[in-house]
Amino acid sequence: MTSPATTTSPVASSRLTNQTTSSVPSDTEPKTSNTSDALSYCNFEFGFEFFLPDTWQNYTIVQDQWRGYALEGPHSGEVTEQGPLLLIRHPLWSETKPYQDIPVMVFTLDQWDQIDQETLSVSAAPIPPQEFGRNDAYVFTLPARYNFAYLEGTKEVEKILAEKPLQPFPVHSSSCYHHH
Repeated sequence: MTSPATTTSPVASSRLTNQTTSSVPSDTEPKTSNTSDALSYCNFEFGFEFFLPDTWQNYTIVQDQWRGYALEGPHSGEVTEQGPLLLIRHPLWSETKPYQDIPVMVFTLDQWDQIDQETLSVSAAPIPPQEFGRNDAYVFTLPARYNFAYLEGTKEVEKILAEKPLQPFPVHSSSCYHHH
C-alpha cells in the first residue's frame, strides 16, 4: 500500500515547507498582528506599495520593459508603446535556480485604454494583463501567463497575489500608506 503515500507526500511536503519558511524569520523580527505589515516594497515614482511575506526579506527589484504592439492602423505589428515592467525578485533567486518573480507591469491610463480597446497588445497571449489596481496616473497589472514556466516558488507567488498585495496611492503623495 505505498502508492497512496507517494501521491500525497508532495502535497504534504509543500505544505510543510510553507509553514517552516513562514516561521523562520520570527526570531529575527518582532511579529506584528498582521504579517502583511512586516515587509513591503514602496514605489514613489509610480505610486504603489506591494506587501510581501517575511520570507521575501532582502528581495531585489529588477527594472525591465514591456513592449506594446499596435494591432491596427499604419503601424500594425510594430512596437508603438513601451513602459516599465518591475520584477520583485525572491532573495533566493539565482542564475542556476531562478525563482518565480512577481511581475508588475505599469501602464499610463492612456496606454491601458488602448489595451482595453484592443488596439495595443503586450503579449503573445490572447488574454490582456490582469489589473491589480490604479491611481491617478497609472494602472498596475499582472502579465498574462507570467507563471507558465512553473519556476520554483510559483505557488507562493500565486498565494501572495491572491491576497491583493498591491496598494495604489496618488503619485504626488510622498509616503506609502503602510496601514490599511
